[in-house]
Amino acid sequence: MKKFILSTILYSFCLFAFGQSQEDIAIQIASANKQSQNFDQLIVVFNQNAADASASLVGLEKKKDKWLVQFKAIKASVGRKGIALKDAKIEGDGKSPNGLFELGRVFGYDELGPTSLDYTQSTFEDKWIDDAEAEDYNTYVRGNTAAKSFEHLKLNSIDYKYCMVIEYNTKPVVKGKGSAIFFHVADEKYTPTSGCVAISEKDMLNYLQWLMPNKKRGILLTSLNRL
Repeated sequence: MKKFILSTILYSFCLFAFGQSQEDIAIQIASANKQSQNFDQLIVVFNQNAADASASLVGLEKKKDKWLVQFKAIKASVGRKGIALKDAKIEGDGKSPNGLFELGRVFGYDELGPTSLDYTQSTFEDKWIDDAEAEDYNTYVRGNTAAKSFEHLKLNSIDYKYCMVIEYNTKPVVKGKGSAIFFHVADEKYTPTSGCVAISEKDMLNYLQWLMPNKKRGILLTSLNRL
């Protein structure tokens, strides 16, 4: 066990040493994930230590079976308790999920969104259910629900001004495994999230304009000390 821990620490250190850029690390992470072969556009999010709430985010696009950098590394916020172990996320743990997930529809405050992706203008009636005992757990609802708790998709803050669904625990939904995981706008302080991934509004606009409906889009989250 000691040898395994030591090798993991050394590997993580070596990624940052010896000239490895964050973009190079993102390409290595994507290339090492077999499922990523099924995607055309990929957002790679990684923190150095699993418990870190601050992460790096890089945009990659596949061309001729190779991942190329489309957007250089930027700052991102993840769960206030970091990124979970693979398949270990549960409701309310304050962690972002670990793994590769599709990116779904976009919600936003404006009538027309700055994107060619499926877009829904949020109202105060729009909710995402986080009550693990509710029949509509981890689904989008407009209007009434019997759920005891839910996320409003229109807030009095900038956070969900642009909010893209990360398809975690959606196909199928497993009760208690986590809900309402979004790729959304960060505030000026990059406040840690409850499990989502957040970037600045300026950066989010770049990603919304880059991601295309005719390409398979995904987001890959991991921690360097767990590679």
